[in-house]
Amino acid sequence: MRLLPRRNGPMSCREVGRHLQEYLDGALDDVRADRLAAHLDECRRCGMEAHAYHHIKAALAARGSGPLPEDALARLTRFAQGLDDGTDPTEASPPSPPSPPSPP
Repeated sequence: MRLLPRRNGPMSCREVGRHLQEYLDGALDDVRADRLAAHLDECRRCGMEAHAYHHIKAALAARGSGPLPEDALARLTRFAQGLDDGTDPTEASPPSPPSPPSPP
């Protein structure tokens, strides 16, 4: 059983999840950044996640300051949760259950 994270070679998906934001901010040391980049080159899911986060950060930076509209924040939250729990965040949300008929 492995108790400590690997020090050589690519990171695991779990390690990437812990360090991805630091990587995108350019805040990781060279060794960790190289290991994370190696993982992103090999793992399609993590690479797509990094790509999506990069574009979200760029869009938010281009937007400027000020609060996000509630609906945009809700969509980003659902997207991030989908990435976190392993579901496809680009799939449409399941339809809401129908409303009960109104009384006559």
